[in-house]
Amino acid sequence: MKVLAINPGSTSTKVAAYENKTCLWKQVIDHPSSEIKTFARVGDQYEYRIAHILKLLEEKGMPLDSFDSIVGRGGLLKPLVGGTYVVDEQLVKTLQNAPGGEHASNLGGIIAFHLGQRINVPVFIVDPVSVDELEPEARLSGLSEISRFSLSHALNMKAVARKVAGKMGKAYHEVNLIVAHLGGGISVAPHRQGKMIDVNNANNEGPYSVERCGTLPCSQLVKLCYSGKYSEQEMQTKILKEGGMFSYLGTKDAREAEKRMNEGDRYARLILEGMCYQVAKEIGAMSTVLTGQVDMIVLTGGLSHSEFITQEIIRRVSFISPVIVVPGEEEMEALALGALRVLYGEEKALTYTV
Repeated sequence: MKVLAINPGSTSTKVAAYENKTCLWKQVIDHPSSEIKTFARVGDQYEYRIAHILKLLEEKGMPLDSFDSIVGRGGLLKPLVGGTYVVDEQLVKTLQNAPGGEHASNLGGIIAFHLGQRINVPVFIVDPVSVDELEPEARLSGLSEISRFSLSHALNMKAVARKVAGKMGKAYHEVNLIVAHLGGGISVAPHRQGKMIDVNNANNEGPYSVERCGTLPCSQLVKLCYSGKYSEQEMQTKILKEGGMFSYLGTKDAREAEKRMNEGDRYARLILEGMCYQVAKEIGAMSTVLTGQVDMIVLTGGLSHSEFITQEIIRRVSFISPVIVVPGEEEMEALALGALRVLYGEEKALTYTV
């Protein structure tokens, strides 16, 4: 089985070819901002990106019709259970309308669908960011007008959870894990027997990250919002792109912050330690969701390449359970394996309903 995996970003498209579970090649197609800005909506970019993908396949000597399936990154859909979903016209229409907001990930299913139609092969998306398997009590925020909902790094987190379960000699649905994705945003989720039953929404809850604020003191935040200093959009930008480590150190590069720390910058050390402290505290909180029945804690995402960051977290949480580090993001592999589980008959494809 040959699978073509497509993962669109804001100014790039990641493409990978798999033969069964073996990656044949991966490539990042960069798109100049000047070209992306010519499109009024994200959904309008699909033909432009398809042209680049087809050119890449020609360069690789792998024609489109050599693939048995195409899989794309899932977008901002309504809350749904995790799994591999068939991409049909209804799903493409939903992604085009972008009810959950304009986001590059919406293009994954759209591009895959139009390519799949050309060669008449199955098309899928896997574990979109809107995977929501929260239990009822996890939805309560403390204010009746506001409900907690799940937006997370579900694709990588579930893929890594499956991989760790396999290393333990068990299936994903047989283990209880806490998975912390450490990246531009930080998601910490308890996985109970194959379901992600809680998670901090990395856009507005949980630990601060390299650029996001995470949970903030409510009253002080309200006062800042009504201070007259910032518009609503400026506050959103402040929270999502100018918060966290960047707010304190003026950089979003954890490697630079760690370099400054190693050169004797005590403030840089404090900020990095503070981020690790908050991650550990979130892991501790999520261990109570599993009533202490934690088989393994998993650290993943780009920041988990840092030994300092992982060791700071491990020293605070290792009393809960063993900890394993799976550095980086395995999104392309996760997409391919999600499609292959269906093609192999190991898992039934789900259908998205409006």
